[in-house]
Amino acid sequence: MRIKSILLSLSAIAALSAGFAHASANLVTNGNFESTTNGTNKQLSSTVTNDANRTTLTGWTSSNGNDGGYNFVLDSSIANTYNSAIWLKSQGNGYSASADGVNVFASDALYYPGTLSQTINGLSVGSAYTLKFDYALAQQVGFDGANNGNSWLVGFGGASQNTSALSIADGGFSGWKTATMSFTATSVSQALSFLAQGGAPGAPPFLLLDGVSLTAAVPEPSTWGMMLGGLGLVAWLARRRARSA
Repeated sequence: MRIKSILLSLSAIAALSAGFAHASANLVTNGNFESTTNGTNKQLSSTVTNDANRTTLTGWTSSNGNDGGYNFVLDSSIANTYNSAIWLKSQGNGYSASADGVNVFASDALYYPGTLSQTINGLSVGSAYTLKFDYALAQQVGFDGANNGNSWLVGFGGASQNTSALSIADGGFSGWKTATMSFTATSVSQALSFLAQGGAPGAPPFLLLDGVSLTAAVPEPSTWGMMLGGLGLVAWLARRRARSA
């Protein structure tokens, strides 16, 4: 009976942990970039401004050390039209708006790119966190040439990782990709940052970013299932030996 009670308790814990995996809260503020201080479809400023041509993203800071850098918040539904602050090529290349929402963060890695950052609070030192986001590579209208090896440099506290590099032919579009990274917190508050990287002089690439989420990593339900299966086998063997004795 004691073994049965232990297994039932472990089953309940596993069920709760599986629920936590689905309900884990996103620690990133405005991860879909829908909230701005002065409208969308504009170049970003490093501080809140009344300039009609600039805006900031709620919860985020965009800076290259002097200003907001050549970073933008674009309306992805019109980013391939003349009405966009940065007009992206879309003819025959499969361009699509972001599936996460309307706004996307856009940065040119070759022309004074700024770092997009946000301080994440309430972290547990030594705990693992899962970062997920969508990203893509596009080319600005009016420029020609292939774009090779463009990626996001992602920082979290003192650690950093690079996304898989994206490359497109002249006038191409990479399609939206999803990146998943794992980081371990070393402080209760750490900066999460994104910086566009690449090299293709004369063919301005624009890296796009959307749907940023950071959640506490928890064991997957399959992991709990394997553990419970092993405990069940141990319990069965112990009972069998007891009966034989």
